[in-house]
Amino acid sequence: MDSLFQTDRQFSARSNALKSSSALIGAIATLSTLLITMPTKAKAETVANNEHSTMTPLQNPTTSSAQKEAAKAENQGNMVLKPVIVTSAAMSSPVTVVTNPKDPRQPIPASDGADYLKTIPGFATIRNGGTNGDPVFRGQFGSRLNIVNDGSTIMGACPGRMDNPTSYISPESYDRLTVVKGPQTVRYGPTGSAATILFERDPQHFDKPTVKGDSSIVIGSNSRFESRLDGTVGARPGYIRIIGNKALSHDYHDGDGNIVPSKWDKWNGDMFLGFTPDENTLFELSGGGGDGEARYAGRAMDGSQFKRESLGAKFIKENINDKLTKVDAQFYYNYADHIMDNFRLRHLATNASPRPIGFVNTGKTGTGHMGHMSGGTMNMNHMMGNAMGGGGNPMAGIGGMGGMNGMGGMGGTGGAMDMSSMPMESRLDRRTMGGHFTTNWDFGDLSLVSGVDVQTNTHRKRKSRNMMSIHGWDKDAVFFNYGLFSEATWSFAENQRLVFGGRLDRASAKDERSTSPTDGDKRDRTLPSGFLRYERDLDQIPVTTYIGLGHAERFPDYWELFSPKQSEANSLNAFDGIKPEKTTQLDFGAQYSGENSDIWASAYVGRIDDYILFDYSSGQSKASNVDATIMGGELGLSHMFFNVWKFDSSLAYSWGKNTTDNEALPQIPPLEGRLGLTYQKEKWSIGGLLRLVADQPRIAENKGNVVGKDFDKSSGFGVFSLNGSYKISKNVALTGGVDNLFNKDYFEHLNRDGDAGFGFPAHYQVREPGRTFWAKADFKF
Repeated sequence: MDSLFQTDRQFSARSNALKSSSALIGAIATLSTLLITMPTKAKAETVANNEHSTMTPLQNPTTSSAQKEAAKAENQGNMVLKPVIVTSAAMSSPVTVVTNPKDPRQPIPASDGADYLKTIPGFATIRNGGTNGDPVFRGQFGSRLNIVNDGSTIMGACPGRMDNPTSYISPESYDRLTVVKGPQTVRYGPTGSAATILFERDPQHFDKPTVKGDSSIVIGSNSRFESRLDGTVGARPGYIRIIGNKALSHDYHDGDGNIVPSKWDKWNGDMFLGFTPDENTLFELSGGGGDGEARYAGRAMDGSQFKRESLGAKFIKENINDKLTKVDAQFYYNYADHIMDNFRLRHLATNASPRPIGFVNTGKTGTGHMGHMSGGTMNMNHMMGNAMGGGGNPMAGIGGMGGMNGMGGMGGTGGAMDMSSMPMESRLDRRTMGGHFTTNWDFGDLSLVSGVDVQTNTHRKRKSRNMMSIHGWDKDAVFFNYGLFSEATWSFAENQRLVFGGRLDRASAKDERSTSPTDGDKRDRTLPSGFLRYERDLDQIPVTTYIGLGHAERFPDYWELFSPKQSEANSLNAFDGIKPEKTTQLDFGAQYSGENSDIWASAYVGRIDDYILFDYSSGQSKASNVDATIMGGELGLSHMFFNVWKFDSSLAYSWGKNTTDNEALPQIPPLEGRLGLTYQKEKWSIGGLLRLVADQPRIAENKGNVVGKDFDKSSGFGVFSLNGSYKISKNVALTGGVDNLFNKDYFEHLNRDGDAGFGFPAHYQVREPGRTFWAKADFKF
């Protein structure tokens, strides 16, 4: 492994942000003081209705006594480890998947949020290297997935999503992962049109002095090593919880034995201080940080810094009276400081000689765009030309000479210098602050959650000259969103429910780029969202069916407004031209839960007006709005037979069409199936997992999103993996496996082309890891 580059970098001043945050923290503290003194129900009623550790935000408020006892046992440190390895997550209730991210699973334990999500049917990942892939659900990407991190939002800073939001998430540091499919909830703003993803931590309450926790160690091929600790010291008045992890891996080898540049190293640490004056009240302060680095086979630069700072305050008051059952207030502050460069994690010496003028990896000579001068400011994108070398990563070509006063200049010639031989660095940061205030109400057959949330984020970048000298920060974008929402469940008849909700968001964005034709312009829009879902539990068999119609309107995000180089022909740029997306979708399905079997199915069909599409046909990124139709679904079956054999299977399919251009919607994953078979005894298990992926003939060449595009049709493949587990005691368990047992050489349809700086030819898609051995030890105390 190359020695890791380390240097001290000072965080920028945050006094103004912290002044604003202290005001909101003070307001929450005042509110908590008032509510702590409110009268509560009798203790017996409190125990019967306590939801602290047993209920997810989307579950039915009815909680079984068995669940309560299990939750209480966990808080008192008596949880027993599970010996079985999870190979596919099933639905837990209509439109919802709930899983424990600490449960062992295959493939090798996840390095980040996206790595974990891809084990859930319907999810896929766009690979960059060994970590920090970008999650895709049902072919939908980016802010169409609303990712909520313990009630907060952290947004990456890279204009190309090198540090997407899941890059800052270590999944095993959370107690629960909940996925809500489609626009079927309005409680978490801004609304996610494809899915809402909740990484959650449970509030803690203790009846007596307790020390509890869990930890794990992972080792594997490619020098993979990870250590993690989650420990809590608590008593009746409160608790201190500390969570930390450190993980790293070297470059992996693909199935043909070729090295794929993919090494990474990261750490995270968080601390929570909770005050619990009674079993119905919680006031919690939190703070944390993290950092890392990652080498990317699919990018012209690597991520040499992923610094994170997080602060939060949370207040929860339950069982206030017969009607008002819960009040929840939260504030959060998240800061991401990202550096990307092409010299710390890769050797420029391997490609230090500029390629000859006219050389392009594809063997073709490109042509630069006609240069122009607009308003006296030179357009440097045109000056650099537009002929792209291998994989579209090196800058190649001599740009056109700028014209004067709107006159077209002289076009350039393509295929010149490989910019990967020149040291380059870019530093960006993003500060996100927000909070919410919600109330839960019980009106007998009707339960209601209402509230307000707010979020603001500011993006900045550092100026550089001569590719190296770093100057002051420049603010380029400011976003703001606040929303009002109500969501209700009405049990209008025995075994029948209506779940419905409405939301109104006010979203705005301001362009602060001094060189932009829209500098100083502000866009704002009022966006309605809502859904209505009917659920029914059948009388004769344990089956729940549902059908729901949802509508979500989504304001364009930073990557859609500021990253594209071009936009609609009649607009100044993407900030001026891109419209909000409007998704209307029908979700329906059924779930069977028997003594030995579980069967579930979920399907959807929807229409997206003003779908935001990226087009790279010209060699530069162009964003535009089109209309689209989407459909697909997921199917799963789990069956236990002879009390020792367990069979798991799942199937996921997505389809999309760009109805404006009458072609396929790009970046849609192909049909995927999983078959798992496990033999398990009381203390040990052994199993296998077969993953089958079909070919994908439906593509839109050179179209996609800010991260990826369709290159070509892809072939199908099959990968077989083995796993096993052994429970040494109730608090110690070993798990392990061999991923890709037969060392298959393959790549996913959703992918990036390898960077020419590493020697990859044009459109060489990044291969997946070959045979990978891994082992994990879990401890409870």
